[in-house]
Amino acid sequence: MRSKKKRPTNDVNMTKTLVLGLGNLVHSDDGLGVHAIQNLANDPRIPCDVVLLDGGTQGLSLLPHICPFQRLLVIDALDVGEAPGSLLRVEGEALKNLPGKASVHQLGFADLMVALELLGELPQEIVLIGVQPLSTEWGIEVTPLVQKALDRLPDLVLEQLLLWAHSGFLPKTA
Repeated sequence: MRSKKKRPTNDVNMTKTLVLGLGNLVHSDDGLGVHAIQNLANDPRIPCDVVLLDGGTQGLSLLPHICPFQRLLVIDALDVGEAPGSLLRVEGEALKNLPGKASVHQLGFADLMVALELLGELPQEIVLIGVQPLSTEWGIEVTPLVQKALDRLPDLVLEQLLLWAHSGFLPKTA
């Protein structure tokens, strides 16, 4: 599901950057990525040519939505044994070291990356911003510790988009 905010329509093949939120909204902190996309959809600082996608728990059905993009920024709950609410940034070779089930979904982010690699469709640049969950039990709200991290995510996403812009990967915004 694409963000609700009206953005100028771009041909997906011309768009270089996808911000993908993963998660399950009825499993408390696991819904973090989806909540983040909803927040970003209302953030005027996000460039209009960046596509925001609520990937929910779609797993492998996300493959055709990811393949056209050159840059991928993923937001997800990431259970790697850190303190709850910890923000984690993973990129480059470190993405290959993620355990297949580090995500709290049935099919984790690492599994999705393996599928993209097997298809020869990995984006040129991939960054994962993860947050260590406290609870993935039934519930529609994130825990207070994860909410604090969620409140910081728009700035972290914008920081990454600006890094890509300054390295020539995105058109610079006004």
